[in-house]
Amino acid sequence: MVEFTLKDRYTYEDLLEIMRILRSPEGCVWDREQDHKSIRRSFIEETYEAVEAIDNEDPVLLQEELGDVLLQVVFHAQIEAEAGRFTMDDVADGVCKKMIYRHPHVFGTAEAKTSEDVLANWDALKQKEKHQKSTTDALESVARSLPGLIRAEKVQHKAAKVGFDWDDVSGALEKVREETAEVARAVAGDGDPSEELGDLLFAAVNVARFLKTDPEEAISRTTDKFIRRFAQVEQAARDAGKDLADMSLAEMDALWDAAKQKEHT
Repeated sequence: MVEFTLKDRYTYEDLLEIMRILRSPEGCVWDREQDHKSIRRSFIEETYEAVEAIDNEDPVLLQEELGDVLLQVVFHAQIEAEAGRFTMDDVADGVCKKMIYRHPHVFGTAEAKTSEDVLANWDALKQKEKHQKSTTDALESVARSLPGLIRAEKVQHKAAKVGFDWDDVSGALEKVREETAEVARAVAGDGDPSEELGDLLFAAVNVARFLKTDPEEAISRTTDKFIRRFAQVEQAARDAGKDLADMSLAEMDALWDAAKQKEHT
């Protein structure tokens, strides 16, 4: 048994010590075997679970999920500390310095009277800090690991800042119609369906941006709606003594339309 004092309530420093112990020769064999790549997916999953707690407005669950996210941060930092590259203190130091640098209206003499002013200053300071000398540099800085819709929206937003944008949503909508036709042609054998579908999705994200709608949230809500309606279709089939697998598409479409109509009444 390792030397560690059990308590009724633990602190951030205790978390750091627990992770150090788990990664030590006297600790946990599984924890010792992990590296950045092996726990990468866990980091993503824990972050999404915290986001779901936010979406559900569940503070109790949010507290738990933030703890899981923090654990992932500490885990990665401990791996680096063992390699002698940086520690959790270095992580905290870096983000503190970044916040001070990017808030000169709070910690310095700059002025920012509106949120728009703050964001403009933030972007300018970030570009300077990251040595981004062109808009292309800014576009390329958007992480490829982001969900595709989020990455597309961020890239479009940065391009729009230098005027590379439609005047209004009508131009974006026309682009969607154009890309839809190109997908249809590709499906018929004229073009690459995957590439054209990507163009259509990118165009749809542009419409979402004009509507000030988060495309990732929009597709998530639509997926929830699909599941909800499908459940009604399946239940209606059961009530009729039928199995969906034995029904025709026309029969299922009729049940779908009924479920859709029910939601709008």
